[in-house]
Amino acid sequence: MNNSNLSKFLRWETLLLAILVISIIVNASISEFYFEPGNISNIFRLSIEKAIVVVVMAFVIINAEIDLSVASVMGLAASVLAFSYEAGHPLILGIGIALLAGLLCGLINGFFIAYLGIPSLVVTLAGLIMYRGAARILLEDRSVGDYPAWFTGLAQNEVLGPFPITIFIFILLLVIAFVILQYSTFGRYVYAIGNNLEGSEYAGINVKRVKMWIFVASALIATVAGILYAARLGNVRANAAEGFELDIITIVLLGGVSIFGGRGTMAGVALSLLLVLNLRNGMNLTNVNGNTQTSVIGLLLILSVLIPNIAQSVQTWWNRRNIGDKDKRLLAEEV
Repeated sequence: MNNSNLSKFLRWETLLLAILVISIIVNASISEFYFEPGNISNIFRLSIEKAIVVVVMAFVIINAEIDLSVASVMGLAASVLAFSYEAGHPLILGIGIALLAGLLCGLINGFFIAYLGIPSLVVTLAGLIMYRGAARILLEDRSVGDYPAWFTGLAQNEVLGPFPITIFIFILLLVIAFVILQYSTFGRYVYAIGNNLEGSEYAGINVKRVKMWIFVASALIATVAGILYAARLGNVRANAAEGFELDIITIVLLGGVSIFGGRGTMAGVALSLLLVLNLRNGMNLTNVNGNTQTSVIGLLLILSVLIPNIAQSVQTWWNRRNIGDKDKRLLAEEV
């Protein structure tokens, strides 16, 4: 097996695709309902808000940053909308205020990270606590619901077969993100900064502006996801989307995006998303409880960081072995 074949064999996306196919086969074997349109729809419908945020989280981590506040931004956006609606204001106004709140969260995160140089882990961890606290101040222990049918219909009504419009919103965002990341100047900047921050600055890239845009986009997309989450459930509490950041980050890292930045593809992230959703669906079909599911996702988070490092070590060993064999052949020919 030569180096190019080994590289293809070890390619992370290929491995994810193989595991995904196996998971589909296993799920189909344990439940006769797996391939029913309703179940296929549920695979996406029940986690579509996470999937939407995964798309932008890929940009964040490729840029060698992290955003732990996305789930809290989702909860805050939903709570702002609910608070406004409970106060008697039109729902459209509540959506607009929620979007402004999300924009403010993104500007706060981006300013402290990009312009003050505070590590994103620290800033977004503080944001996780602060934005969730703001949501609890707004709603306390109340649950706000009884929204207009047009709003809940955004996430509940089926527009093509059993699929709601939120799934098509996700697909559109995924395609746009793929094009931006792989084919645009901004996408090249995201990779370059993630690979070498100082080198990118010397090359004339406006690193601060790129990071600011990424964190603003992260918060705004999380806000949209939070609004859609409120529409799907039909009611909002202050703990909306609590803990979602674990699944979101796990999916991105499992997709082959390096936690150190500069590496990863949107194709890998999409395959990872399908894999995690299938695993969740399989566990639901076999009545595995939520705590066990969370443990499995936590294990995946560890493996998503550990396995690529092991694969890289294997590939490095193989390359050195091939170089050693080549040197031995050259030495033998000379003798």
